[in-house]
Amino acid sequence: MLGIHKPANVAGSSRPAIIIGAFVAFGGLLFGYDTGTIGGILAMDFWVKEFAQNHHADGTPYISASQKSLIVSILSAGTFFGALTAAPAGDFLGRRWGLIVSTLIFSVGVIFQTAATETVLFSIGRFIAGYGVGLVSALVPLYQSESAPKWIRGAIVGAYQFAITVGLLLAACVNQGTHARNDSGSYRIPVALQFLWAIILIGGMLVLPETPRFLIKKDKYDEALKSMSRLRALPIDHPVLIEELEEIRANHEFETQAAKGGAYIDCFRDGMLKRLLTGMGLQALQQLTGINFIFYYGTNFFKDSGIDNPFLIGLITNLVNVVSTLPGLYLVERMGRRNLLLFGAIGMAVSQFVVAIVGVTAASVVANKVLIAFVCIYIFFFACSWGPVAWVVTGEMFPLKVRAKALSITTATNWLLNFAIGYATPYLVDPGEGNADLGAKVFFLWGGCCFICTAFVYLFIYETKGLSLEQIDELYETVGNAWNSMHFVPSQSYADRVHHSDKAEEVKTEVAAV
Repeated sequence: MLGIHKPANVAGSSRPAIIIGAFVAFGGLLFGYDTGTIGGILAMDFWVKEFAQNHHADGTPYISASQKSLIVSILSAGTFFGALTAAPAGDFLGRRWGLIVSTLIFSVGVIFQTAATETVLFSIGRFIAGYGVGLVSALVPLYQSESAPKWIRGAIVGAYQFAITVGLLLAACVNQGTHARNDSGSYRIPVALQFLWAIILIGGMLVLPETPRFLIKKDKYDEALKSMSRLRALPIDHPVLIEELEEIRANHEFETQAAKGGAYIDCFRDGMLKRLLTGMGLQALQQLTGINFIFYYGTNFFKDSGIDNPFLIGLITNLVNVVSTLPGLYLVERMGRRNLLLFGAIGMAVSQFVVAIVGVTAASVVANKVLIAFVCIYIFFFACSWGPVAWVVTGEMFPLKVRAKALSITTATNWLLNFAIGYATPYLVDPGEGNADLGAKVFFLWGGCCFICTAFVYLFIYETKGLSLEQIDELYETVGNAWNSMHFVPSQSYADRVHHSDKAEEVKTEVAAV
């Protein structure tokens, strides 16, 4: 896969786990496609005529900044609450059935959007669909990280971001094909196509296995053994399979011995708070890079900048996004998490400052071409680094007992910033009374945030390439500073640690008896 080869000392076949993880990543397409459709729908003449609540002096309808903010950001409001409830859903229903139920909720929202002829029903549909997407966005990386082999886990979890980019591209293609229609099909066709993605995801999840780590957490060892056997293509009595599963079980038992619980409050205790704040910061900064400005409002931005064929330019930027994600899936296992994030942050910052300077100082055909070129370069740096790697890092940094809950909080942080940016952007960028009218100057803001990203990665992001989830837990327990994490060598297995803990208890008992 992507030139990454299974180590010679790894038994069995990783192909089933890779195929399953890649298919589960399909959940990202729900979010990507929905995001992409709304960016184009807002610029469709028929939709504006049908939904606009305001008119210019000459009677021409237009979508106000407040209406635009509501329609775009309401999806992110739904995703925020969906992500927060993903933990109880994932722990109660399981990772697999949690994804199925989430997709059904998403489908209800699509029904409302397809039927809508006014803003209220359309917005309700987007909120419900967003709730489903929020659930999916937390459960997909959780499922992937708990089922993938450690040597390719980063690429598999990163495939979630690749699916998001494919969804954005498909939406741009469909919008390009329907935006000129002078009937409700211009927006209903793109919206209704989301049923197809939902059916594919539900159909696949019905035949995929539950994750072994979830089954261990529920004390279903035999089922976990069968699941791991399917994922690793090894017989259930194979020594390597049993050893890996015993390590997972020992890790869970060690966590349980060390600290009872696994409730939300445990995510905020001393040993876990640093990881939680790191994950929240990483997801917040992923949004503050400004990427969703391009995919929510890019078509309108290019249109207002005087660029011809804004729908075509939107299609090109989405194509760049898809293609650029592929090297990221390779580099995450070659360069590692830290180096790739640093590379992306610096590249994004430089590109965005160029876009801002060109947008402010020049207005010509050549300037527009330079602006488009550096927007595409900026997208390249995001798509090969911060796009996939933010999901990879947050998906693997938490121990089993709080993994679902902590991941739901970090994902909710992503959606909270997504909502804030989606809501505020029209007021920041658009002209008009009460608006900041920044236009291209908004890229100075995004570029500044990317410099903050660079410092954040250096100070707080640990290198976890090539480590099992259980070894990552030891990494955070034993290495104090992120910049020293690249020199970490796992010392012992959790099975040994549980064994030593049991021995210590025996010694204490013997001493007490004496």
